[in-house]
Amino acid sequence: MPDLRDVKVKIFADGADLSVITRMSKDPLIKGFTTNPTLMRKANVRDYRRFALEVLNVVPDRPVSLEVFSDDFSEMEQQALAIASWGENVYVKIPVTNTHGEFSGPLIKRLSAAGVQVNVTALLTTEQVAKVANCLSDDTKAFVSVFAGRIADTGRDPIPIMAQAVKLLSSHPKAKLIWASPRELLNIFQADSTGCHIITATSDVLAKLHLIGKDLDTFSLETVQMFRRDALEAGYAIEIS
Repeated sequence: MPDLRDVKVKIFADGADLSVITRMSKDPLIKGFTTNPTLMRKANVRDYRRFALEVLNVVPDRPVSLEVFSDDFSEMEQQALAIASWGENVYVKIPVTNTHGEFSGPLIKRLSAAGVQVNVTALLTTEQVAKVANCLSDDTKAFVSVFAGRIADTGRDPIPIMAQAVKLLSSHPKAKLIWASPRELLNIFQADSTGCHIITATSDVLAKLHLIGKDLDTFSLETVQMFRRDALEAGYAIEIS
């Protein structure tokens, strides 16, 4: 039976709802936090810097990943340096390419060499992982986020890709692999089986943590009871002649 106490992979909460982040900051199971411009827009965040500082005030003791949003590498670098200055626990998310498909490697290399903790994001291939690994300083902590959930969305099994990514980063002890965009709780145990260091999860996924190891017969009965309850509350009826 699956048990969270048996896994080594660290769970990071992914989102931009400050109230949820505040609540999850009190949960010792959550070892870090990540967000991105898409999640922030969905959460109706208007002031980027203000929101980021509010999050860092709530979470001063665990990694917090905040993303640049420029598409120009020079401006991206300026944004990264500014974001990094907001806290020692900040990891600056740098997309693996810009929107033109140009590799962010030179920028990643400069930032990492300068001591900026980067979280290189939106990777989907082992080739990208290998290229990013070559840009990371051995003296600076870094995250590499491979979007395993999006890989799975294409009909590909992400497990072999993630296992290979772990190997590619093994010579960089300060670089940790993130299993990003999980779709279900099973992914926590899959990530752990590959040796992945971290998995991010939204509040929708984390809300199901209480189901881990649940008795399946009990779960089956509760499902039947749910169907019956909802049918009654909806007032459904079928005339039987």
